[in-house]
Amino acid sequence: MKNGENYNPKSRRSFLKSVSAGIILVSVPSFLIACKEKAINFAIRLSGTNHILGHRLRTKNFPKISKTIEIPYLIIGGGIAGLSAGRQLKKKGIEDFLILELETEAGGNSRNRENKYSKYPLGAHYLPLPNIHDKELVRFLEESKIIVGHEDGFPVFDEEQLTFMPQERLFIKNTWQESLVPKFGISKTSEEEFNRFFEIMSDFRNKKGEDGRFIFDIPLANISKDGHHDFLDKISMKEWLVQNKFLSEELYQYVNYCCRDDFGLGIEFVSAWAGIHYFAARKHNATKEKTENVLTWPEGNARLMNHLKEYSKDKIITNHLVYEAGIKGENVIVNAYDDLKKETVAIVASKVIFATPQFINGYLLASRQTVTKEFHYAPWLLATLTVKDLDDNNSYPLCWDNVIYGAKGLGYIFNQHESLGQIQEKKVITYYYSFSTADLKKSRKELLTKPESYWKELIISDLKIPHLDIENSIEEIDIQRIGHGMISPVPGFLFGNFRAEASRTIEDKIFFAHSDLSGISIFEEAFHQGIDAVNKMLNETALDK
Repeated sequence: MKNGENYNPKSRRSFLKSVSAGIILVSVPSFLIACKEKAINFAIRLSGTNHILGHRLRTKNFPKISKTIEIPYLIIGGGIAGLSAGRQLKKKGIEDFLILELETEAGGNSRNRENKYSKYPLGAHYLPLPNIHDKELVRFLEESKIIVGHEDGFPVFDEEQLTFMPQERLFIKNTWQESLVPKFGISKTSEEEFNRFFEIMSDFRNKKGEDGRFIFDIPLANISKDGHHDFLDKISMKEWLVQNKFLSEELYQYVNYCCRDDFGLGIEFVSAWAGIHYFAARKHNATKEKTENVLTWPEGNARLMNHLKEYSKDKIITNHLVYEAGIKGENVIVNAYDDLKKETVAIVASKVIFATPQFINGYLLASRQTVTKEFHYAPWLLATLTVKDLDDNNSYPLCWDNVIYGAKGLGYIFNQHESLGQIQEKKVITYYYSFSTADLKKSRKELLTKPESYWKELIISDLKIPHLDIENSIEEIDIQRIGHGMISPVPGFLFGNFRAEASRTIEDKIFFAHSDLSGISIFEEAFHQGIDAVNKMLNETALDK
C-alpha cells in the first residue's frame, strides 16, 4: 500500500486496451494544417472516426454482391478480442478461418504510429503485471518472450519490457512529486483519508465470497457469484465515497482521475463496484516481493497486438466493413463491403464470432438492436506531440507517466522512456483526454465537429500548467479522436441483464467476444473474451456432431 506498504495504484490501466474491431472507429485520411499563432509554427494532423462511413452502415447503401467466399469459421473484427480468438483457433489446430477488419490493419485501439523519433500508441499503452492465477495470460506472455523464465514459482519478466524508473509523477502546487498520490502540502486529515481509503481497498482486494472466489478479479467471469456485493453496482463511486465519510478534495481528485483513466467517466458517472474494481482486482502477486509494475513499450499495446496477430497474420482481410449478417439454413451469411475494390462480398460460414462492439452489433443483428442501446461508450482524444524540450523545473525528473493535478486531461506519457537510448534529439509525448459527462452523445458530437484549433488550444493550455514554454517547443501534434473509445460501467450495468443478453449465442452459430461484454475495457478482458468464445463455439460444434 502507499504510505507504508508496497501498493502502487497505476494510472491509465487499460484505456482502450482491449476495445476490439474498430469496425467504425476508423481514421479518416490525415492532413497537415499549418498553424500560425503568435509567430509560432507547427503542424497538426487530425484524424478520427469516419462518421460518413458510419452513415453508410446505417443506410446500408452498398453495391450488389459480386463474389462469395465459403469458410468454416469467421471472426468479425480484428481488435484484441478477435485476434485472441484467432490465436485460440490456431492453438486448437484449426487453420480454416478468416478475420474481417475494417481498418487498413488489425489492432483496434491497440495500434500505433511512428515518426522519425519514436513509435507511439494510438490508444492502449501498457499492461499491468498479471494476477499469477491468470494462467492463460501468463502462457501468452511466455509465448511472447515477455516472461522469460520462472524462479521460486514466480514468473521472471524481461527487464527491458518493464517500466523503467522513475515511473510516475504528479504536478501539484507548482512542483513535480513522485507518485500520483499527493504528498506535499496536503492536510493531516487528507493524508489520513488516503490511508483509510487504501486500507479499505486492500481489504476488498483480498475478500472472497462464499464460493471461495474473489469478489473482485480479472477477468470478471471469475468473480464470486454469491451476489453479496452486487449492491455496489447500484450507486456511483462518488456516492460510495460520501457514504463512507470521505471528504478530502485531493482524494476525490485522485479517485476521479483513476475512474476516468480506466472507464472514461469520473466518479459521478461510474458505479462504485467498477471504481473499487480499479483498485482491488489486481492482486500484485506476480512477483515474490508483491510489488506492482507494468509492462510497456514505445508503441504501447501494439506490441501485444502484434504478438497476437502472429497467429492470424495470413488470415486477416482488411478494409472490409460488415454491414449485414443472418442465419440461412445451416450457415451464417455475412455481407461485407470491400472499401478498396468498392465491391460487396458474401461470406458463407458455419460459425461466426462477432468480436465487434455492441453499438455495431445493434446495426448488424435485429435481435441486438434494443439491448445494445444500454451500452455506454466514452469518447477519447489523444494527442502525440513532438517537442524540442520540456522545460521542467527538475523538482522530480521526467517519468513514463506524468499527471497534472486539476487539469482537464489525464496528463501524458513519455513514449521514449522505455528506449535504451535515453538521450533523445526530440521528445515524443502522448496526452490523453476523456470526456467525463452524463451526455456522451453530445460529447461525441463535440469531439467530431470541433476544429483542430479548438483541440490545439485545449491540449496546450493543459500542458502549459507544468511546462510554461511548451508552445515554443512543439514541432508537430498528431491528434486522434475516438468516438466510442471504451465501455463505461455506469450504475446498474455490470450486474444488470444487458451484458448477459448481448452475450447470448444465436442458434449455436453466432457467438460474441468483446471487452464491452465484460463491462471493463482492459486488455485482459478482451483477451479472455476471444478465448472463451472459441471454446464455447467448439464445444457447441462437438455437440452438433
